Amino acid sequence: MKQSNFNLKAVFISAAILTSISISTAYSAPATSVHFTSKGELIQPKDYREWVHVGTQVTPNDMNDGKAAIHGFHNVYVDPESFAYWKKTGEFRDGTVVIKELLDIGTKNALTGNGYFMGNYTGLEAAIKDSKRFPNEPGNWAYFMFGTKYPLPQTTAAQPTAECNTCHEKNAQDDWVFTQYYPTLTAAKPKDKVD
Repeated sequence: MKQSNFNLKAVFISAAILTSISISTAYSAPATSVHFTSKGELIQPKDYREWVHVGTQVTPNDMNDGKAAIHGFHNVYVDPESFAYWKKTGEFRDGTVVIKELLDIGTKNALTGNGYFMGNYTGLEAAIKDSKRFPNEPGNWAYFMFGTKYPLPQTTAAQPTAECNTCHEKNAQDDWVFTQYYPTLTAAKPKDKVD
């Protein structure tokens, strides 16, 4: 009888531990799925369209004398952990990943009227804030471009600082990020942190 009571207690204790482990893991935020090669190249993220879409910009050539710096649509996504941190603090955490997906302008006429409508995918870019990996980059941000010809390469190295960071440092509203163009970020920023 003593043996069976001991076994029964062990079963209850084990069940309680397993239950608490499953509850704690069920409510933890998912880790960002961004990986690098042994050479430090960024591996193309696969699940970014499931992240938080913070905005879409359109820079058409016909509004820029035929020479828009980055022509077309720019869909911008932020990893979920960093968006949650932004909503609490109004800051981008160490580890923030911002993805910009580029698309051509497909047509200017549709059943709904005249406008700019998305065409083919034309490129993919990423900005990553990481103080351990990029300690010498301004704001600890590094910028990656996967090119403009599909299929895109699976990996890419960080761009030279002057290629991207100078413009971000001079013109971005919050920590090298152009939050002024992303109403989702502006609306989510805590009211006591708004400039």
